[in-house]
Amino acid sequence: QVQVVESGGGLVQAGDSLRLSCAASGRPFSSYGMGWFRQAPGQEREFVAALTWSSGRTYYADSVKGRFTIARDNDKNTEYLQMNSLKPEDTAVYYCAYRTNPWGSGWSRKDFYRYWGQGTQVTVSS
Repeated sequence: QVQVVESGGGLVQAGDSLRLSCAASGRPFSSYGMGWFRQAPGQEREFVAALTWSSGRTYYADSVKGRFTIARDNDKNTEYLQMNSLKPEDTAVYYCAYRTNPWGSGWSRKDFYRYWGQGTQVTVSS
């Protein structure tokens, strides 16, 4: 069994920063990278950022480009989402997930990812 846990969410003011963490444990599995998604109340879960293992290439949604940074600490087997200049519209539950599907182009499709965490709430007040 695979467990994925996100942490680091909280309540901040507009302009503040937060760093989310994501770690997997349990049964080893193969993956090609990982991604962060978010879901605001009443909205679909949307892609935020992704990191590929093979090339280290990163992908970002236009709405967070230049403000968010995805990274991995190989020593700690932990991935991070550094979020700067937060805006009220960034308020959502943030999920991390691991891509186990090597086929298909792009990194924003939710069905490319198999192992998901339970999410961590990020609330940005104006």
